[in-house]
Amino acid sequence: MRILVALLVLAVAGVGGWQLLPSKENSDATITVGTTDSVTSLDPAGAYDAGSWALFSNVFQSLLTYEPGGVSPVPDAARSCSFAKGGLTTYTCELRDDLTFEGGGKVTAEDVKFSFDRVKKINADVGPASLFSTLKSVSAKGQTVTFHLGSPDATFPFKVATGAGSIVDRTRYPADALRTGSGVDGTGPYELTGYTKGKKVELSPNPRYKGAVATGAPVELRYYADPEALEKAWKAKDVDAATRQLPPAALAALNASDPAQRVTEADSSETRNLYFDTRAGSPLHDKDVRQAMAWLIDREQLASTVYDGTVEPLYSLIPTGITGHTTSFFDSYPDQNSQKARKLLEKAGVGIPVTFTYGYGLGSGAAAAEAAELKRQLEASGLFKVNVKGYEWTDFQKRWATGKLDAYAVGWVADYPDPDTFAAPLIGTGSTMNTGYSDKAVDGYIADSRQFADRSRSADDFRELQQVIADDVPVVPLWQRKEYVVTSADVGGGQYLADGNGVFRLWKLDWI
Repeated sequence: MRILVALLVLAVAGVGGWQLLPSKENSDATITVGTTDSVTSLDPAGAYDAGSWALFSNVFQSLLTYEPGGVSPVPDAARSCSFAKGGLTTYTCELRDDLTFEGGGKVTAEDVKFSFDRVKKINADVGPASLFSTLKSVSAKGQTVTFHLGSPDATFPFKVATGAGSIVDRTRYPADALRTGSGVDGTGPYELTGYTKGKKVELSPNPRYKGAVATGAPVELRYYADPEALEKAWKAKDVDAATRQLPPAALAALNASDPAQRVTEADSSETRNLYFDTRAGSPLHDKDVRQAMAWLIDREQLASTVYDGTVEPLYSLIPTGITGHTTSFFDSYPDQNSQKARKLLEKAGVGIPVTFTYGYGLGSGAAAAEAAELKRQLEASGLFKVNVKGYEWTDFQKRWATGKLDAYAVGWVADYPDPDTFAAPLIGTGSTMNTGYSDKAVDGYIADSRQFADRSRSADDFRELQQVIADDVPVVPLWQRKEYVVTSADVGGGQYLADGNGVFRLWKLDWI
């Protein structure tokens, strides 16, 4: 992982250390945070997206969590966790005995078992069940919970620390269906005190919380339909903090010397990829057709024009700063070459131009402008005809999850700081991205990589894996972004809000 570098701009030059402490008059005031990431479900078994997991980080508790900048999970709801000696197939956690749900009931190992079992049993189309593909069964006794894995998996603790590992009250959640309504029963640092779908959530510090972090100021998280609406709210001072995502032009224009605001720009492992439906019957089923597309896409142009230089071109499934990063797509497709693309289409025996549908999520950053640029690049060759369509985010998720799109661009925020999160969920058999792609060699590299407790030893497996992906092209990496957070001059802690390991730390925000 890269070392997180954050630049903070103080409101007044020469501010003394005493002024960095919360003032009494502001300490109980609500901090408003604006974002374009929406919540698709309040139930941890039914959501696998950045907006939902950002909320889960605050209202639910997992056995483990990550400290800011941390690459290894630490205990949260658990007192301790460890693999059994001599292997990576039995993982045991001792649960804290002082945790209680909002209703007053004590949190037990049975609640933990129930929470993991229902994620796998419900197996929602857009849920996180795929993260637990190696989990065979869970047993509970007293305050001890034991996970039995079907194969060695050194990454399992990382997955436990994600939103998929959120612990719910077994008396309030159905075992075989998603919970309806706007109720949340968790043990996180915040309580959900108000929820208006697509508009806002209201969070109050949880007085019963016991765990690895300290509770923070009251927070209202406001959701905006698109980056332009978020920028408008920021400029109007309707929010005290803005993140994920202001428009690229607004990000490029952020002035670190402006005393009216604090700007954090940090390295991030967030990526964006173009995925293809590889199933028989899809116009992109043939590998030669997908390789032809890879010869035509100009990432540098995309990054410099659509994103105003706020993202970096990406030639690897695994981003810079993560073990196993390569430049496999640059090595295989070093420039834009329409002649090589044409020869591949002729080899495939398909009609030219190849016509396909391209979908994207409305309000997802610069997704509309990105789609227009990719359409221009592909059609400029005369080899492709791209029908572009934007969909409301929840509808978009369901469409790719049910195979209704030929191609679709999706951003990916790391679930945990390990290359595994860029492999199995994206290109493994039965992947979350649902491209229909399956390759025994790829699955073998993923399984082999999980046998190394020393994660640096998995690098060779991931390098080999990425070369297979560059050859088969079920996905084309597009770019890697930085993390931007901007807050008003009297709000601190923005540098800790997010750092690419899947945790959204609203409790770190505070008045100065």
